Amino acid sequence: MTTYLDRILAAHRASAAADRRSLEKLVEQARSCPPTRGFAAAIDDRPEGELAVIAEVKRRSPSKGDLATDLDPAEVGASYAAGGASCLSVLTDHAWFGGSPEDLQSARAASGLPVLRKDFTVDARDVCDARLMGADAVLLIAVALDDPELRDFAALAVDLGMDALVEVHDEAELERALGFGAALVGVNQRDLLTFEVDTARAKRVAAAIPSGVRSVAESGISGPEDAADLAAAGYDAVLVGESVVMAEDRQAAVAALRLASFGRLPVPDGE
Repeated sequence: MTTYLDRILAAHRASAAADRRSLEKLVEQARSCPPTRGFAAAIDDRPEGELAVIAEVKRRSPSKGDLATDLDPAEVGASYAAGGASCLSVLTDHAWFGGSPEDLQSARAASGLPVLRKDFTVDARDVCDARLMGADAVLLIAVALDDPELRDFAALAVDLGMDALVEVHDEAELERALGFGAALVGVNQRDLLTFEVDTARAKRVAAAIPSGVRSVAESGISGPEDAADLAAAGYDAVLVGESVVMAEDRQAAVAALRLASFGRLPVPDGE
């Protein structure tokens, strides 16, 4: 059976196969870009005891359809920053998620935060494109890449000044990521083959992540209670999309996630 992931990856690999741009020239251009903001460093710099929040700018998804198609990425990014987000994640895939490089650039400029390019990286040119559009980190999805691709794309990201968030779904994929020295690992609770959420997945895999590796729980995080459970499981950060982008008060939604590990909510202005 053909899955969402199969169709998305097939489209991205077809586009990569048709790309005739010189990789050497792209690498040269990317190396000349201004310094990045330090995505992993921002996670490390969170206040002691707090959970780092990577808040996502997301217009739609294959599983849920339209979420906030008319959002202003600059306004959303600024709201997330005001809520204390450590970093942003911005969808740049247009066909499936309605995103664009311009969304990333606008959100980054308005927020002042480091930004992950959330997309399906299948080619070295994709890594260069992430740097050229202003991203501070690139997403590498283990299930979508073989071992040489994971290793080489991660090394290229570092060479270009970015961090690489390696996304895994189980212990076997985590072992692959750790095998080439991944320093930033995301555990996606959503099965990318079925798009169903398994809330026990992140807690189970967390036990196998070494203490020296920064850990991020992704997907299926609906509010502070979920975030608190993941903080208790040992995660350094949560990457949250739907629940914050759909929130009536995005700033407060981010702040509540950030403080979840303390078991308390932010105090409203004026109190």
